[in-house]
Amino acid sequence: MYYTVVKHTGSRYLVSPLPVWDPIPCVLRGKIRLQGASTTNPVAVGDKVEVADGVIKAVHPRKNYIIRRSANLSRQEHIIAANLDCACLVVTLALPQTPLEFVDRFLVTCEAYKVPVVIVLNKMDIHQKEAAEAVVRFKDIYEGAGYPVWEVSALTGVGLERLQRAIRGQVALFSGVSGVGKSSLINALDSGLGLKTGEISDYHLKGKHTTTFYEMFPVAEGFVIDSPGIKGFGLVEVEKEEVYHFFPELFKAASGCRFNPCTHTREPDCAVIAALEQGTISPERYESYLKLLEEDKGKYR
Repeated sequence: MYYTVVKHTGSRYLVSPLPVWDPIPCVLRGKIRLQGASTTNPVAVGDKVEVADGVIKAVHPRKNYIIRRSANLSRQEHIIAANLDCACLVVTLALPQTPLEFVDRFLVTCEAYKVPVVIVLNKMDIHQKEAAEAVVRFKDIYEGAGYPVWEVSALTGVGLERLQRAIRGQVALFSGVSGVGKSSLINALDSGLGLKTGEISDYHLKGKHTTTFYEMFPVAEGFVIDSPGIKGFGLVEVEKEEVYHFFPELFKAASGCRFNPCTHTREPDCAVIAALEQGTISPERYESYLKLLEEDKGKYR
């Protein structure tokens, strides 16, 4: 019998024999900590583990995971969550505005580790009044790249039924920058949870982000992982020459390039550049691709 890690805070863990929700506390054996020294958390929420006498003895191989490089100079890596059926990237286009570069970095990581992803455009009650044109452009960019973009509002309930259906029977990560309303959205999906969102802010017009660690909850007949807001998203384990593989629209167009390999930056008869000029690849996505190529090569493995 194995357990799933449903909460991690400091050296303490909660695990449960999913799909049965019966969390029990445990700690991590020292040897496992040493084996995972390259990451800040060798055991992540979503991991399948073996437990005996309140101690995690072993971690099963992961089917997938989402990992980011720390924003500080240590270049340590942090596993956000493991063994996901889907990732819900929660974004807002105003109050606050989610940077498109952040969106693209998150999507690249999902592509690299084969995590299905949905973009959840929250606070539509605000966007319809203050960012209607931005919503149209955002959907053009990301639906054009092949990603579903779902319009929702934790405040009014718009789109929540569709989201509930999508996570039923699934393990879903809710992630995004601070202030986009992840915890408020999870509360709206299951009013009985009562996750902490903080005081109402006149600036954000929603609950301020207060989640400080990763935790899984039973929600809408599935399981949702709430996560702290992420300020930056550094890539790891992605070869520089393969970055375009994780932009689906670039990868599709690249099959028509004259030269192989092609960096899709200045080579003659580059099908990616041609698609950009024809408007089938958005300039915003292409700009994100170029920024990733310009990063310090030492940041890739």
